[in-house]
Amino acid sequence: MAGNSFGKLFKLTTYGESHGKAIGGIIDGCPSGIKLDFEAIQEELNRRKPGQSKIVTQRKEPDTVEFYSGIFEGFTTGTPIGFVIHNTNQKSKDYTHIKDVYRPSHADYTYEKKYGVRDYRGGGRSSARETASRVVAGAIAKQMVSNIKINAFTSSVGEIFIDKPYQDLDFSKIESNVIRCPDEATAEKMISKIEDIKKQGDTIGGTITCVIQNVPIGLGEPVFDKLHAELGKAMLSINAVKGFEYGSGFCGAKMKGSEHNDLFNVNGTTKTNLSGGIQGGISNGMDIYFRVAFKPVATVIQKQDALNSAGEIVEMQGKGRHDPCVVPRAVPIVEAMAALVIADNVLLRRQESRDW
Repeated sequence: MAGNSFGKLFKLTTYGESHGKAIGGIIDGCPSGIKLDFEAIQEELNRRKPGQSKIVTQRKEPDTVEFYSGIFEGFTTGTPIGFVIHNTNQKSKDYTHIKDVYRPSHADYTYEKKYGVRDYRGGGRSSARETASRVVAGAIAKQMVSNIKINAFTSSVGEIFIDKPYQDLDFSKIESNVIRCPDEATAEKMISKIEDIKKQGDTIGGTITCVIQNVPIGLGEPVFDKLHAELGKAMLSINAVKGFEYGSGFCGAKMKGSEHNDLFNVNGTTKTNLSGGIQGGISNGMDIYFRVAFKPVATVIQKQDALNSAGEIVEMQGKGRHDPCVVPRAVPIVEAMAALVIADNVLLRRQESRDW
């Protein structure tokens, strides 16, 4: 299986399966001399881990990370950083009923057809549990570019949206509720919606908005490696993501150029920011903001038709511990992937110019 690495200079390779002994990763290219805050790294994992509230999967995993290399006396050494997160609460028997059945909208069918074998226990490598390794690397990337602020939050669940621009939100309130929505009134509606969906044995999707602030001018390349293209790839690599838009996004397609253009101030900033902080694929110093769409979780606790390995349509029902909505736990994943892109592009920029 190829495609287990992300990044050019700040590079993460992940390994492991949902119901294997452990998951983990290797970070290559992290500069030396970065003092790491291990409590902050663990806190990022705690934000993603299962069982943290009644509106997420009840799988109980401590998700404690152990570092094996690349760190000495609390500082990065510049050598590969190896880490592991042990799986301690697998219940593989929850998946024996789908050993020979391909669940609708899962990776079961495509994995087996591509590789000739699949790990049906929680989806194996296709499980979103793999993203815990990304969160570890993203937490380190955040500390490498600590002057750049990355905040993501739940901006919608189903048809319930925050009706305020991000500039009017208090990011310090993101962690004040289990849905990770900084608008308290909207958060209550979102939580109630997910609780109702869960009682029905169903799932629901939503969106996450991410804002990156204090970004220096000059990150990104102008052709194939545009900064927004790298962010788009990062977000679309996350399980259950179905869409990515930055700046004005699809709304910009409804506007005239005279309405959409960001006019300059004399200091090079712009009066508006419909460009989303990126022009010509290169950061312009304004806030970068984007939105990521997550589909409803494919496993529903309802009876559905499915295909089995004998080519028959059979009836199946989801079992086990699943998220009725992935969005609350995906917030730190979005932040982590954004941090990996920014850290990688900071190193690429330093490589280009002695000024950095």
